[in-house]
Amino acid sequence: MMNFQTCPFTILNMVFIYVFLFSTRVSGNSLLCDIEEAKLSDPNEALHYKIASIASVLVAGALGVSLPLLSKKIPTLDPQNDIFFMVKAFAAGVILATGFIHILPEAFESLTSPCLKENPWGKFPFTGFVAMLSSIVTLMVDSLATGYYQRQHFKNSKQFPIDEEIGEEHVGHMHVHTHATHGHSHGSVNSSEDSISSELIRKRIISQVLEIGIVVHSVIIGISLGTATSIDTIKPLLVALSFHQFFEGLGLGGCISQAKFESRSTAIMGTFFSLTTPIGIAIGMGISSVYKENSPTALIVEGVFNSSSAGILIYMALVDLLAADFMSPTLQNNLKLQLGANISLLLGAGCMSLLAKWA
Repeated sequence: MMNFQTCPFTILNMVFIYVFLFSTRVSGNSLLCDIEEAKLSDPNEALHYKIASIASVLVAGALGVSLPLLSKKIPTLDPQNDIFFMVKAFAAGVILATGFIHILPEAFESLTSPCLKENPWGKFPFTGFVAMLSSIVTLMVDSLATGYYQRQHFKNSKQFPIDEEIGEEHVGHMHVHTHATHGHSHGSVNSSEDSISSELIRKRIISQVLEIGIVVHSVIIGISLGTATSIDTIKPLLVALSFHQFFEGLGLGGCISQAKFESRSTAIMGTFFSLTTPIGIAIGMGISSVYKENSPTALIVEGVFNSSSAGILIYMALVDLLAADFMSPTLQNNLKLQLGANISLLLGAGCMSLLAKWA
């Protein structure tokens, strides 16, 4: 039978033990945060690898985004070619894996870090919430922008046929009949042109929103490499990020080529993508002396931006790239192309997922 006189002492002892364990855990976490920041290598050697990574990532990104843009000179890469269809499926798989395998886990790791306060970061799944919000906002921007440009195009295209009909009002019956026939034909052409223009507008919006999602992530991973101090961390990141940028560039370049921008706009978008990660690395190198990887501010900013980027890329890959192409008559009516596109999708997602082992 329990002695009630010793009960308060037992409870008090348990409280002391719990407080001791909790304080040990907290101090251990704080110590862990400090230890991870203190891992250093030879600064000069690390600097050489970082400079090499800037060049490597720049070339890889530029090569990846340029290949689909050369479709006019390379018949195999023409957007109407079946091979290009499979290349685009491969690139969509890369973008999908980037969101799910690379960015989202990093965001979870940042926003659930023991270096952050339990309240509110441990009380609510902010990573999934921010990713969901960014997907919804992307949908809204996608829908509103497409609707706006389509309405503007419809207003502009509607003006010309009306003016033409007013100018022909006083012509004879036979000419009216001929004009009516011509008008019917002209209307069919206009309908076809409207359809093409709407599709082109859609592709342009897709490529622009996709670039935003990729660029946000590219700057963050560039800063991560630029602030890294361990050679053992920088070496695998250099190789992995080069492949990472090449595959992402391939996906973005495919979307840009189908959007048929003017040469100047195409060059600006391609250059902007190619430079973002190297610029991120340079920024990381500049702030490496004051940057604390496990500081609450760095973890929150990185986690929120990664979550947003993941939401954008996952939405774009599934809705705008895969769903649109895989449900199109071109793919549905060609079994071989359908199988090839599915295999390409799996290969793209698989290759990008494999890179997660190093980056």
